[in-house]
Amino acid sequence: MTGVAGNYSHILERIGNAARRVGRAPESIQLVAVTKTVPPDRIQEAAQCGIKHIGENRVQEALSKREALATAKLTWHFIGHFQTNKAKKVVENFDWVHSVDRIDAAEALARHVANREPLPVLIEVKLQDEPNKSGAAEGDLTSLVASLRRLDTLDLRGLMAVPPPVEKPEQARSFFRRLRQLAKEFGLTELSMGMTHDFEVAVEEGATMVRIGTGLFGERA
Repeated sequence: MTGVAGNYSHILERIGNAARRVGRAPESIQLVAVTKTVPPDRIQEAAQCGIKHIGENRVQEALSKREALATAKLTWHFIGHFQTNKAKKVVENFDWVHSVDRIDAAEALARHVANREPLPVLIEVKLQDEPNKSGAAEGDLTSLVASLRRLDTLDLRGLMAVPPPVEKPEQARSFFRRLRQLAKEFGLTELSMGMTHDFEVAVEEGATMVRIGTGLFGERA
């Protein structure tokens, strides 16, 4: 196999091997295919290979893709930063939101959830002080978790993080381990962590979702 199909098969094998190394069931890890700048025909190709979960960073880009892929049975994850004025579109077009990092964003989402089950959300955590990166500081988590749990239309499931850039995957381990510890402290079960360069380490540290784009679709143009 070549192309997306071959990449997908290889990634599943690597996820499985990483899971088994630490005594986890491979099926407990969900692969979310990150499709930023990937055209609908290639997403359709991925869906035909068996990919069911799609991650998008930008609301407007996702809208045209959703329309083109309306007949595909896909679960859509919003993984990017969003302003409160985009909350309605996020709620209308996504099944999961990985990037809640402040209470006003959570409240904006909650206001627009109607006639559906509570929207599953994750809190994005900034594990190191990086000025240009979004995410809630660790010190703000207690109040943010409490606030989200008071919003009946949101279903707080877990945490998400993007560690600082590292040269070797192993250097990300301490960040993934810290996110797992934080999730345990708050009684949360979902961990969205790990991307193309470090997902195996993330799986070893407890990831329940890995977000992979380049490893599936190749380098972005």
